[in-house]
Amino acid sequence: MKRLSDLTTGLVGQPMLEILNIANALAATGRTIYRFEVGDSDFDAYPHVIEATKQALDQGNTKYVASNGIEPLRQAIREYTAGKLGFTPELNQIVTMPANSIIDFVIRCTANPGDEIITLDPYFPTYEAVASYTGIRQVTVPLREGFRLDAGDLEARITPKTRLIIINTPGNPTGAVMSEAEIRDVAAVAAKHDIYLLSDEIYAENIYEGRHFSPSFADQCRERTIILSGFSKGHSMSGWRLGYAIGPAELIAKMGLMFNTVYTCLPPFIQHAGIAALATERRLMDERRSYYRSLRDLMVNLLNDIPGVTCAMPAGAIYAFPDISGTGMNSKDFARFVLERAGVALTPGAFFGKRGEGHVRLCYLRNEETIAAACEGMKKALGGNKRAVKFA
Repeated sequence: MKRLSDLTTGLVGQPMLEILNIANALAATGRTIYRFEVGDSDFDAYPHVIEATKQALDQGNTKYVASNGIEPLRQAIREYTAGKLGFTPELNQIVTMPANSIIDFVIRCTANPGDEIITLDPYFPTYEAVASYTGIRQVTVPLREGFRLDAGDLEARITPKTRLIIINTPGNPTGAVMSEAEIRDVAAVAAKHDIYLLSDEIYAENIYEGRHFSPSFADQCRERTIILSGFSKGHSMSGWRLGYAIGPAELIAKMGLMFNTVYTCLPPFIQHAGIAALATERRLMDERRSYYRSLRDLMVNLLNDIPGVTCAMPAGAIYAFPDISGTGMNSKDFARFVLERAGVALTPGAFFGKRGEGHVRLCYLRNEETIAAACEGMKKALGGNKRAVKFA
C-alpha cells in the first residue's frame, strides 16, 4: 500500500484558516460577516508602488532572475537598513523571498530533527508549524504580565540542543514592543551560548508608542543575528509576498540555495515594486501610521465597552488582543459565539500558544464603520449571553 512521507504527518498549516473557512461558508449564505481574523489591511499599496509594478511589466521584467534577489532591490535594502538600523549590510548578507518562507528556511538551515528552537509565548503560529513538520522541538518562554520577557526565563530554557532563538517585535498577536533593555538581554544570551537569533521585525514600521530597537546592533547580522523583514504590513503589500532576510553570509547563501531549489526566484516585477516601496516618502508612511493609530484607539476603546472583555492598548503591530476570560468562555468558544451570534470573525488566542488562551486577536486595519458595527454586535450578543457555544 502506498504511503506518504513521515514529514507530512507533522504538517499543521496555519490555524487561522480554520476561522477563515467557517467565515467564508457563512458569508456564502448571504450573512454579513465582519472580518478581523486575518492580519491583512483593507488599504491598498501606495499608488507609486502599483505604478512601478505596471512599468516593470511593460518593460519586460518577467523572466528568471537571481534567486537571492535582483541587485537593485538588495541595494535598496542596504540603504534602507543603513537609515533605519544604523548599519550597512553587504549584498551577500541579503536574500529576498516571502517572509513566511524565511521562517521555514532559517529554522531548517540552523537546526536538525531532534534539535530545539526557542520562541516566546504567545507566538506567531508559523514558528510552531515549521518545527512540527521538521521534527524540531519548539521550546516556549511564557511572557510575563504585560507580555514582557524576562531574560532569566529565556536562559533557563537553553540546553545543548538549542540552535535558534526567535523573537518578534512588535509582536503578533500581542502588539507588544520589546524594550531596548529586553533586546539587549536577548542578544547577550544568544552571544553567551553562541546561538542563532532570528528577529522577526515584519511589524517594525507599525509602532505607535516607543521605538524599534533591533538585536542587529550586536553584530550587524554578521555572526548570529538574522533579521526578517518585508512589505506586507508596513507597506500594505500582503498579497505581493515580498520579504527579505539579512544575516550571516554563510547562512544567507544556504537560504538562497534552498529558495533556488524550491521556488527558483521571486517575480522580478514584484521586486521592482519593493524598490518603489522602500523609496516611499516618510510623510506618507507617517500619515498612514497615524491613521492606523486612530483605528487601534477606536477598536480598543470599543472592545473595553463589551461585557466581560478588557483590552490593553498595544504599542505596535496591527492587532488588538483583548482578554475575554470575563465572559466565562475560552478563546475558541468565544470565537464561535461571536461569529455565530454577531457575524464577527476573529482568531482564538489558543492558536498562538498556551499564554494566548483567554484572549482573542482582531486585526483592526478596517474602516471605522466596520469596527464600530462589529463591536456593537458583539456587545449586544454578549449582553444576552447565557451559555457558551462550543467551537468545533
